[in-house]
Amino acid sequence: MPMTVRPEWLAQVSEAALEPARRVIDPHHHFFVPGGPFPAYDLPALHADTALHGVRKTVYLQCGEGYRRTGPDALRCVGETEWVTGIAAVAAQNPADTQIAGIVGTCELRAGAAVRGVLEAHRAASPLFRGIRQLAAWDADPAVRSSAGLDNAALYDDAAFRAGAKVLASMGLSLDCYHYHPQNASLLRLARALPELPMVLDHLGTPLGIGSYAGRRAEIFTQWQRDLAALARCPNVYIKLGGLAMPWTGFGYDVAARPPTSDELIADQGDYYHYAIEQFGPARCMFESNFPVDKCALSYTVLWNAFKKMAARYSEAERDLMFWGTAAAFYRLE
Repeated sequence: MPMTVRPEWLAQVSEAALEPARRVIDPHHHFFVPGGPFPAYDLPALHADTALHGVRKTVYLQCGEGYRRTGPDALRCVGETEWVTGIAAVAAQNPADTQIAGIVGTCELRAGAAVRGVLEAHRAASPLFRGIRQLAAWDADPAVRSSAGLDNAALYDDAAFRAGAKVLASMGLSLDCYHYHPQNASLLRLARALPELPMVLDHLGTPLGIGSYAGRRAEIFTQWQRDLAALARCPNVYIKLGGLAMPWTGFGYDVAARPPTSDELIADQGDYYHYAIEQFGPARCMFESNFPVDKCALSYTVLWNAFKKMAARYSEAERDLMFWGTAAAFYRLE
């Protein structure tokens, strides 16, 4: 069933934005055109969300939009980078607005050495291009959402994928990693095999909570902690703090009578965030919105209020890293 954003439902919970002057980079959002499985989201919608929290820069993340309709199949994905570059140019016309400072596109890394030409085309298409995300999320449980229906459970262990990832590293580019928590061990093997490749774990590793994973939160949290601690020992792995409002994590916000408040979000999820920060350290942690996907569950203002409240226990220097410095360094934005 397509995901939907319900403005009237979201309006049931209203909070004033905390620390609106704090400098913020949102390192993970998407744009979607109307008619797809995800809510339509464009530049005016992004600016409406980011304005209250004073977000200065963002990074766009691959979502399969804007592909070229002609030309070699391997190069059609470059159209997404071209498409977002055009949107970024519109934003740049008003420097006071949130700027799209980086683009993470996609390609088929299982092309191995041949992927270099595709990556060079992405780079030629935009000075904002920073790296690749190739969806790996998959689970055998049919109740759990898969990556476009593809069985990518062993993607990170695939020899051809690793050959392409080596090319990515050699070009000074990074890898965004989106998968479900049972696949964290596979990412660990990749991180150890390619220590020269900077990679970031999206959405806190997406601990599942639906289908066969429902009702097992304590057990899954323990497994997630163990896997996360191992990943954190790889200095080339960073982590994005966010994404837990997605429906497949099982918190059920999207089907509740009203959205959660920032305090309710912290009560439900704070342990995940603080454990991740403890393991990775602020210099490898970055808060992310994952909008508009998480907008199906709560507003941008409430989400970032929760982030700022959770960050209050850390020093000012550590907070600045998690809201700005880590994303700026990882994605080479400054």
